[in-house]
Amino acid sequence: MQEYMWEAIIQCDRLYDGKFYYGLTTTKIFCRPSCKSRTPKRENTKIFSSVSEANTAGFRPCKRCKPEKLYAPDSEIVHNVKLFIHHHFNEPITLHKIAEEIHISPYHLHRTFKKIVGTTTSDYLLQKRMKVAKELLKTTDKSITEIAFKVGYHNTSHFSTVFSNKVGMNPSTFRKQYSIVTLLGDEDE
Repeated sequence: MQEYMWEAIIQCDRLYDGKFYYGLTTTKIFCRPSCKSRTPKRENTKIFSSVSEANTAGFRPCKRCKPEKLYAPDSEIVHNVKLFIHHHFNEPITLHKIAEEIHISPYHLHRTFKKIVGTTTSDYLLQKRMKVAKELLKTTDKSITEIAFKVGYHNTSHFSTVFSNKVGMNPSTFRKQYSIVTLLGDEDE
């Protein structure tokens, strides 16, 4: 085993995930370098270059870090949350509803998502709603009320307030300003 591999195992360094795996000869379990399990004894550690190599050698995947999965467990959680939000942003969504959908505790979901993404699920949902609202304001002639409902708000004044706080202007002003910019751009041609 090369020294950098041992250091990656000791430090639980996720940068090496997928580059190699390590197995414990005493338990016949193999892990990702980032696994949070107790640090093994070096003399009981065997290195593998792939999941199939570890399986062929008779080792089974760790239930904690799930090295056989494409995504690391935390990345898989984030991926599933983003996917859920992208498909359901126009519905009432709570942290508990997302956690129930992907079968983990709300506390673990909140902590993991914030650690990986740098923002909370509610902030991510809000960003998604504002992005879609701005796009609809720019590209459609739907009413503000229709857009509010389309992005998950059932109260137009609440939508307008949130939009103003996040964008710096109300939806009508945003639409007008974008229309003026578009017209000015057309005049240049």
